[in-house]
Amino acid sequence: MTRSQRWQLAAVMTAASLLYLAHSLLRFRNFEAKGYDLGIFDQAVRQYALFEAPIVPIKGEDFHLLGDHFHPIIASLAPLYWIWGDPRMLNVAMTALLVSTAVPVYLVVRSWFSHGPAILSAAAVLLFWPFQAMVNWDFHEIAFGVPLIAWVIWAMERHRPWLAVGLSAALLLVREDLGVTLLAVALVLAIRRQWLPAAVTAALGVLGFWFATEVVIPHFSPAGEFGYWEYTALGASAGAAVVFMLTQPWHAVAVLFDHPLKVGLWLLHFLPLWLLPFASPYVIIGAPILLSRLFNDRLNVWAPVYQYDAILAPVFLLAALDVVRRIAGRTGPRAGRRIAVALPSTVLAVTLVGTLLFPQVFPFQRTLTGDNWTMTDRAEAHLRAVDRIPDGVCVEAADTAVPHLVDRTRVGLNGTTDEDRLMWLIIDDRVDELGGSDPLTPQEAFARADRLGFEPVIEDDEGLWVFTREVGEDAAAGCADYLRR
Repeated sequence: MTRSQRWQLAAVMTAASLLYLAHSLLRFRNFEAKGYDLGIFDQAVRQYALFEAPIVPIKGEDFHLLGDHFHPIIASLAPLYWIWGDPRMLNVAMTALLVSTAVPVYLVVRSWFSHGPAILSAAAVLLFWPFQAMVNWDFHEIAFGVPLIAWVIWAMERHRPWLAVGLSAALLLVREDLGVTLLAVALVLAIRRQWLPAAVTAALGVLGFWFATEVVIPHFSPAGEFGYWEYTALGASAGAAVVFMLTQPWHAVAVLFDHPLKVGLWLLHFLPLWLLPFASPYVIIGAPILLSRLFNDRLNVWAPVYQYDAILAPVFLLAALDVVRRIAGRTGPRAGRRIAVALPSTVLAVTLVGTLLFPQVFPFQRTLTGDNWTMTDRAEAHLRAVDRIPDGVCVEAADTAVPHLVDRTRVGLNGTTDEDRLMWLIIDDRVDELGGSDPLTPQEAFARADRLGFEPVIEDDEGLWVFTREVGEDAAAGCADYLRR
């Protein structure tokens, strides 16, 4: 790798970083970032930085976040909060994680072809819609898995199976369901006849998934169990789902295509890659993540607008180029190199057209066109609302106001806080639900505020209402203690 090539890769990564940060910081300033998930992860990391358990009021009173998902890796971000204790630090961290994915992608593709296809592939993965959707989600623990999974493929290509095992094991700290992904990695290792690393990886995957879902999460969960079995189309339990897929595989396959959003997700992932990933063993690594979404009961996880797809982007791109590599072995290096240039160029072309025409899937359009450069009247109203909230109080706020209060209050969503200590409210009457796992409607929130004796401070400012009341000194002191070591 020459100095010029290093500078070119650095330039691509720097440009992507600046775009990611601009989009993220504009979302925050415009009150588009939300308590779900930026506020949740801020509260967790902030508590880790204070050497406390990750208690997250946004999820509920005294809610321990390890009772929701298993993601201890986010504790590694705590030192960043010693530098700048602001939720936007998570935007910076996620930018660094996502952009770093360009390095293993570049190295793998350069080892197969040359610098040209490699630099195009690095740019393609950083700008494609899954990464745009991830940045638009503000923060999520899966960001740690995106570069890790690319490095797993790099390790395999470098014939370092035990390094692939170690990197795969690190995925267990990102999220509990990535234990199933380790089984897929084990299958790819087995295909490559690396039997012992494959067996160890599979064992780690099973053990890690069991430990997270049967030990840690039930221990911390208020319900005493793992609460994310949402695959009733397959069966009422994991065992029933396995039986269904083994005995009625044709019905299981039909579930993967039974909604236009699911079909759209397939097309968005694989058409820009010419359907080539299906011919590579590496597609197996992404299969558990993609299939778990398509089998899921929740319609929203089928849509290409969330964070879920970012970890698939480097896997499927490298899978497609793996097929091109094998095609080049038959057609000759010159033809193979042309195809290797054309494939990421296609992804970049789709990205360009999509960003110009389809902001729902390619959200960077708003930043690149200047559509979000100025604050709206509604954003100004949010600013007035949060400015009325004193430091160190217990407050329930609209989802879009929460990230602006996490660094100085004990903030939850409407309906999540112990009513005896609740001192301030921000209610948004322009949404159908006020967020959370059991969301209140605005009408229910207003009725609750009246029942608890709250008085309005701001009334219907662009749909936002601010209420307050007095509480006892002990309750007020407990609110302030949340942000103290």
